[in-house]
Amino acid sequence: MNTFQAPKGTYDLIPPRSATYLAVRDAISTPLKNSGYGYIETPGFENVELFARGVGESTDIVTKEMYAFETKGGDRLALRPEGTASVLRAALEANLHKAGNLPVKLWYSGSYYRYERPQAGRYRHFSQVGAEAIGTEDPALDAELIILADQAYRSLGLRTFRILLNSLGDKECRPVYREALQNFLRDLDLDEDTRRRIEINPLRVLDDKRDAVQKQLTGAPMLRDYLCDACKAYHEQVRELLTAAGVAFEDDEKLVRGLDYYTRTTFEFVHDGLGSQSAVGGGGRYDGLSEMIGGPALPSVGWALGVDRTVLALEAEGVELDIPAATSVYAVPLGDEARRVLFGVVTELRKAGVAADFSYGGKGLKGAMKNANRSGARYAIVAGERDLADGVVQLKDMESGEQEPVPVAEVLTRLSALLG
Repeated sequence: MNTFQAPKGTYDLIPPRSATYLAVRDAISTPLKNSGYGYIETPGFENVELFARGVGESTDIVTKEMYAFETKGGDRLALRPEGTASVLRAALEANLHKAGNLPVKLWYSGSYYRYERPQAGRYRHFSQVGAEAIGTEDPALDAELIILADQAYRSLGLRTFRILLNSLGDKECRPVYREALQNFLRDLDLDEDTRRRIEINPLRVLDDKRDAVQKQLTGAPMLRDYLCDACKAYHEQVRELLTAAGVAFEDDEKLVRGLDYYTRTTFEFVHDGLGSQSAVGGGGRYDGLSEMIGGPALPSVGWALGVDRTVLALEAEGVELDIPAATSVYAVPLGDEARRVLFGVVTELRKAGVAADFSYGGKGLKGAMKNANRSGARYAIVAGERDLADGVVQLKDMESGEQEPVPVAEVLTRLSALLG
């Protein structure tokens, strides 16, 4: 029989592995929730122009990777390839920046889509958790976000990731550097696509991963030599704040990231255990993005961390998360009367916040206990006609194998005490 399969470059999250993804999302978002960031959720598709203007028309994301389509009504839409432009659009549309409490601090979690060549760590559908701080220019805000990401990764048990840090300058000093870089790049032996990129966004050439290009970049002018005094001072403050917080980082003069909207602070989290797809997350400051998409001047900073790649990083380090069993109590009824009584007990346990499951399908004792074992439950409740005639159920400790009778009316009290 023919069956459908997940599209190429995508994956299904199914138990038990899906529990790891949920734990990673929770670990990344927890420091944000504790630092004043509120949750935001945006549509899975947006106007194509939002990404063309914000992400950059010369980027691979827009020119090669974006899933764009036309609706029956003639609208040009695209599945979101990244989160920042969508979040900023939503914040502007809702006038969050006018509420008088800047920065607007938001976090989000969701799926993103890029048409790329699938390989380990690179998917056409992938998951990210992101954070944006909108409307304030302050090196402490840049440092805060980097520190929160570092805190999230360390809470998961990751230890061998590195933080790369750079400054891309601003509208005052970057044009001078841009011209110097263009003059250098025009003399190199590059293909036509790369030559076009020189004229549109030459910094992207520095981000080219091909060896043939990288070998020719030796001696290229470095942005640090062109930074204005204000950008130098800003970047130094970010560095000092990170150092004071005990967050280690590496200065990377060639770090430009793959999006056009970044200014000043840019950073990337990399894990050397992932091969060519070593970046597990990254971000930076994007002071001009709001104006690019039609809003007022709103200096902002943010990041996105890949859930998929974070899971791969955990596996590369051999880190196993301590994920509690989905079920704490498993009820095994033997007979129709026991089904009625134990189903009621399970319902009450769930109302009290106890994770409880039930043996469905009228299985015998042996089959039901196998299911109880597979569920990971710490305790099983077993009852047959004789037990109910005595007004009790049998409470079995699945680890020790010990069993004790407990009055039906006291099951909730007893289990609450045992489970703490």
